[in-house]
Amino acid sequence: MGLLKADVVVIGGGAAGSMCALTAAQRGLSVVLLEPNKMLGKKLRITGKGRCNVTNHCDVKTILANIPGDGRFLYSALNRFEPRDTMALFESLGVPLKTERGNRVFPVSDRSHDIANALERAYAHAGGRVLHAAATDILTRDGAVSAVVTTDGTIDCDAAVVCTGGMSYPLTGSTGDGYRFAQQFGHTVTPLRASLVPLESNDPWCAEMQGFSLRNVTLTVYDEHNKQVYSDLGEMLFTHFGVSGPLVLSASAHMRDFSQHSYRLSIDLKPALDEKKLDARILRDFSAAQNRDFENSLSALLPRSMIPVVIARSGIDPLQKVNSITKQQRRALLETIKCFSVPIACKAPVEDAIVTSGGVKVSEVSPKTMESKLVKGLYFAGELLDVDAYTGGFNLQIAWATGRLAGNSCAQEG
Repeated sequence: MGLLKADVVVIGGGAAGSMCALTAAQRGLSVVLLEPNKMLGKKLRITGKGRCNVTNHCDVKTILANIPGDGRFLYSALNRFEPRDTMALFESLGVPLKTERGNRVFPVSDRSHDIANALERAYAHAGGRVLHAAATDILTRDGAVSAVVTTDGTIDCDAAVVCTGGMSYPLTGSTGDGYRFAQQFGHTVTPLRASLVPLESNDPWCAEMQGFSLRNVTLTVYDEHNKQVYSDLGEMLFTHFGVSGPLVLSASAHMRDFSQHSYRLSIDLKPALDEKKLDARILRDFSAAQNRDFENSLSALLPRSMIPVVIARSGIDPLQKVNSITKQQRRALLETIKCFSVPIACKAPVEDAIVTSGGVKVSEVSPKTMESKLVKGLYFAGELLDVDAYTGGFNLQIAWATGRLAGNSCAQEG
């Protein structure tokens, strides 16, 4: 390897790492970005189903409200690089953006590659270099970073920024190496859990309906005390192991501890109709099908894939004539439609999660610079830190903001 010296080595070419490397290079520093994958931003390129929810068009207070636990650590980073700054940056890099429901921001092209490619081009234009190799060790001298050892040689440097992501999507390169580096220097790594992840259920009906998606339904999560934990309107999907889809991923972030709590989902299949209006609707449908079997009377009310399940749960004989259905049976049908219950056994593995919850303990990192409080010249940014948010572009904003702050802080003179 010809390159033996740099001001900064950024370990990991994801969202935080690319932003950090670009920022440092734009300051005129000599920067090497280490990324074992053949392309930068491999995980970034698949986020949002390949559309990339770049950020959330909101203020800092709203972002902090969408971070479970203590998000105050991010106050400085987010105030220095707000969502509007993220949007302005990508617009300036030639990526037009649009704002959709819930203030979610996407490229107009609906192509996450445009975001990753824009960062890559800007970084190259700023004189930054990419080395497609993995970091194997970080060396220190007199309590400060002195070099990064890679699979392609050793790079002497004044600062190393660890942006290796969490444990989610390991095929994209998030293999947990960053946690090892942090622990090597005495940093605490809090327990790692899945967040924004599908949910597993032992309910056999989920497998019966696998591949079937629901739109415009209200999903509510209850704990074992029947206390509401989360509720929202949107889309979800039944799978062979349970449930997934945007609503479920969002809900999972609120289901923090399965060792202490049990959870169930309640799905309102007709949220636009209150109970009185739904009952009137059922009566209308029944009056038009009085001589039919019950199983043949619901096609106008429910999706075909759900009819056998709803019938079974209502307790009504599918062959019973509609004209003989009682008020009590009709009530059972209504409750099944308004409160379709799915017991949840656990979250899917962290490898299947969009985001990892847990990570490098933030009390051991300076919130004003992202520098380690234990080792001079060692910085952390992105998902590796023990901060995660709900879905909606908030996690990427955290990556941009912490990466930007680390890139502006590293290798400062004096």
